[in-house]
This record gives sequence, structure tokens and C-alpha cells, in this order.
Amino acid sequence: MNVFITGGAGFVGSHMAHRLAGAGHAVTAYDNLSLGRRAFLADLVDANACALVEADLLDRDRLLDAMAGHDLVVHLAANSDIPRGVADPEVDLRQGVVATFNVLEAMRAHGIGQLLFASSSVVYGEAETIPTPEDYGPLLPISYYGASKLAGEGLTTAYGHNAGIRSWVYRFGNIVGPHATHGVILDFVHKLQADPTRLEVLGDGRQAKPYLHVTDCVDGMLFGFEHADAPVNVFNLAVDDALDVASIAEIVVEAMGLADVAIVYAGGERGWPGDVPRVGLDPARLTSLGWTASMPSREAVRRAAAEIVAQESGTAS
Repeated sequence: MNVFITGGAGFVGSHMAHRLAGAGHAVTAYDNLSLGRRAFLADLVDANACALVEADLLDRDRLLDAMAGHDLVVHLAANSDIPRGVADPEVDLRQGVVATFNVLEAMRAHGIGQLLFASSSVVYGEAETIPTPEDYGPLLPISYYGASKLAGEGLTTAYGHNAGIRSWVYRFGNIVGPHATHGVILDFVHKLQADPTRLEVLGDGRQAKPYLHVTDCVDGMLFGFEHADAPVNVFNLAVDDALDVASIAEIVVEAMGLADVAIVYAGGERGWPGDVPRVGLDPARLTSLGWTASMPSREAVRRAAAEIVAQESGTAS
């Protein structure tokens, strides 16, 4: 199978590329390298197991040319930095809504009929039902990023009905692990590298969300693709527990081998505008097909913290 991965040099994308290439599929990674890194795919590119196209999804002509000849599109590219979108909402319009439209248009032009789309739990907004199932509604996101993901889901289902594109839509929990380019663990590592005696935590530390290791994320996406075949397949991709930010701070301090660190909380319920302080997802739909994550949130964060510390200190193998 020929697979086209948007954001293929990024966090989840690079892991997806390695998994698919390792299974013998031909992989094209399409990435503007704003967050992705060539280094994440260097071994695959050197082995001719993956082609890296450095280009933007807003370049429709380049996208159309690059996508020709593929059987499956995995659309992972987005502005995953929610605070950045708060400062500049047009970022999420361009990199979320317009980019997804361009991907779907290129698929339609080439007759590509299968799409794995990375959505997010943020489409639920501040859900009143926790854990939240996929059929919860109305969907009222509170961040521009969440709005862009909800718009992307709408475009995906519309192209399914009008252009015959079968879709697998994954509403991610918080994904953690090596190759991270953003997120709470990486943020804490950078802060502690700058000042090993003090760690400032945004919010009150009680924000709690499910954390899924990136290897489980890729496993879940591919499992859903292989075991569900409706015209539109929507899944919560998460674990059924949650971990609070205060605990993550302690885990990162331990992973860095530090002691006597003053953990200081900025205060307030949210870490930033658009942050949903408490999230719980019901993964029963994927579980009913036979898939469960290999580790709970605490274990995923503990493993990811060790991996990210090694990554940022240059000791990762």
C-alpha cells in the first residue's frame, strides 16, 4: 500500500511512518517542517523506506502533485500549539480548516478513497458527561484549535458523502512520547533545564486529562482502520483514566534526577484560554473491536518523561 502522511516528520507522523515502513508499505511524508524535524525520519529516508516532501499543505499545486499514486492518506498535520492559536486565530483557520480542505480536494482529484484523520477530544468542549462517548453532543469547542478540528470532521464527512472517501476519525486524548515537539512534558523539561531549582506550572495543577503513549496512538489508529469499515468511523483514542498536572510535574522532576525543586503554581482553573481543565474519554467503541491501550496515563507519562529527557539531552538512542 502507498501511504501519504501529512505532518509526516512531526510527532505522531514520524512514528506512523516508521510503523508503516516497517510493515513494508511505501510511505510519503509531507511536512513543512515548522514543527517536524528531518532527524525524526533520517533513518527511513537514508534507507529509501520513506520519501520526505518538504512543502506546505497550503500549496495546493505541490500537494496535488505529491499525493498522486497513493492509496491511503493519514492526515496528522495541524497547529497543535493551542496557545499559539489563541494569539493568532488565523493560524488554526489556515493550518486546520483550509489545510484539511486542500487534503480532501487532492484526494478527490486523485480518486483516493481512504482517510485517517487526527481530530481531538477538544471538539467536545467542556462536556457535561465524563467519560465522554463519541455520540455526545452538542459539540461546543472552546478553543480555535477545537473549532478547526470540528470543522475538519465536518469536511471529512461531507467529502465522504459526496466524493466517496471512507474515513476513520480519531479524537485523540493527550499524546506523549519521544519526538514530542510541544506539550506539558517537553515544556517542563525545558523549564527545568533553564532553572533546575524552580518549576512554574500553569494553572492550579489540578487539570486532569487522559495521556496516551504515542506507540499506543499509532497502534489504535491502525487497529481501527483494519477492523472498522463503515463509511465514517469515529473513535475516542485514549485511555479510560486521567492524570493531573501536579503529578506530571513530579514525574518530570524525578525523570531529570532533580531534588529540592520548588514547584510553583500560577493559579486559576485553566492553564491558558481555551484549555479544558478536566477531560475524560470513553474508549468503549474501540475496545468493543478488541483494542485497548497497553499502559494507563501514569505509566505513559512516566515512560514519555524518560524518553523526552533523553531526547532533549542528546542521549536518545
